[in-house]
Amino acid sequence: MAPSNGQNRCAWAPSDDADYVAYHDDEWGVPVHDDRVLFEMLTLEGAQAGLSWSTILRKRDGYRRLFVGFDPAAVARFSDAKVEELLRDPSIVRNRLKVESTVSNARAVLDVQKELGSLDAFLWNFVDGEPLQNTWRELAELPAQTTLSTQMSKDLKRRGFRFVGPTVCYAFMQAVGLVNDHVVGCFRHREVAAMTSES
Repeated sequence: MAPSNGQNRCAWAPSDDADYVAYHDDEWGVPVHDDRVLFEMLTLEGAQAGLSWSTILRKRDGYRRLFVGFDPAAVARFSDAKVEELLRDPSIVRNRLKVESTVSNARAVLDVQKELGSLDAFLWNFVDGEPLQNTWRELAELPAQTTLSTQMSKDLKRRGFRFVGPTVCYAFMQAVGLVNDHVVGCFRHREVAAMTSES
């Protein structure tokens, strides 16, 4: 546990890193139903592969600016020339496969929206519309992937999504509140558990 201001929080959020603390305290595990935010978090979790989350948090504003607020319709229209332009900008992770996957994933999001109405409806169906509540006591107990994240990964890949392996999918599930993985000693565990899928 990492105590700060008299409150215990998950050990992965060091109290001396303001960005991490804000992300942990305000966002992580909170149920998300906005397609743009879901697309953003899926993008950022994929971009984080092989890197630290602190690197991604520092570049988050750059991602939001360059990917037009994660409007999937706008990103889906990005040309090859636009991708080359993005790869020259240091405010994001300049990995060609990751940048190209964001564009192709935007197109896949549009396909999901056309078929099912929203990305939200598709993703929340994996947990029957309600966040899964875990009761881990220590960080070491948290899994890197689960049967459910493997299922999500397979379905996303089948629909044309990239950088969505089982581990990325589980991190995504944790981030957007499909699962509450705050440890029970963390002050946010009870707060997040009290939130319904409609929060």
